[in-house]
Parts: sequence; structure tokens; C-alpha cells
Amino acid sequence: MTSLDRSFDLPDVDAFVAGTVGPAGDRAFFLQAVAGGQVVTLKVEKQQVIALAEYLSNMLTDLPEPDAGTVPAPSGLATPVEPEWAVASMGVAYVESRDRVALWAEQMLVREDDGSPATSRFQLTRGQVLAFVTHATGLVTAGRPPCPYCEAPLNNVDGWCPCWN
Repeated sequence: MTSLDRSFDLPDVDAFVAGTVGPAGDRAFFLQAVAGGQVVTLKVEKQQVIALAEYLSNMLTDLPEPDAGTVPAPSGLATPVEPEWAVASMGVAYVESRDRVALWAEQMLVREDDGSPATSRFQLTRGQVLAFVTHATGLVTAGRPPCPYCEAPLNNVDGWCPCWN
């Protein structure tokens, strides 16, 4: 079994964060969970971070607000950033008996005959979810500025947009 085939189940994480590597316009996005000395990094797409943050934000509106003391301070990715695998799909559920938000991710397979995809499951406190949403939203908006006409990201080299042609 290679590291690209590993599954993870972390019922109590110390930290959960989205982060990037690379310059604006050429960033790679990652999700990272830390539990004790174990660090699990998964490669994701920017749109997956946006969708996850929006979904979790909406979910928080239906849950009791976390106590201010339970919201961790913003943190970056633990380095070196070495993803276990790329994420194909994610799911979220609330585990009422533990007062945790469970995030489930499934590995993207290159070929259908590669076997069963690996999975990761992380259980987060409401405070960790709120910190993730706040940080992820800021992370996504910190990229290239939008075109004033079509709102697509401007070219990172010269600030040009194809709609200007």
C-alpha cells in the first residue's frame, strides 16, 4: 500500500485548515487535519474549498454558536506540504451525540480499475468549523483580483482579461 492509498479516521482533530502553496493565479489548494503528531494533507481544488466553506457556514446557522474560547486562532499549513492524495468528493454531517461536524473525503482515482478509493474522516468542533470557514473565505478571496466586467480572475502576469479583446 502506497501513501496514495491510505485512509484516515481522526475522531478528534487539534487543527483543521485550508491552505495554498504557490503564487496567486498558480496556487495549489490543500486541506490539512492535525491530530496529535499525525498530519493528514489532502489536495483539493479551489472550488471545493469554496463549496465546503459555504456549506459549513450554512450548517453553523442551524447549530448553537460556539463559545469564543473554543474558536482556534488562524494557522497555516504544517510543512512540508505533502498531500496523501487528491480529493474527488466530500460529504459533511453533524454528529449530535458528540457535538461534532464530520467531514468525509474520498480519493480521486486516475483510472476506474485502480481499486477502491481511500477515504478520510475528520470530526471537528463547532469552533474549529467557524475558524475554518473564516480562514477559507479569506484565503479564496486573497487570489487574483476580479475583472471589473466579467468578474473572472485577471491574468496574474499583466492584469489582462480575455473579455477585453
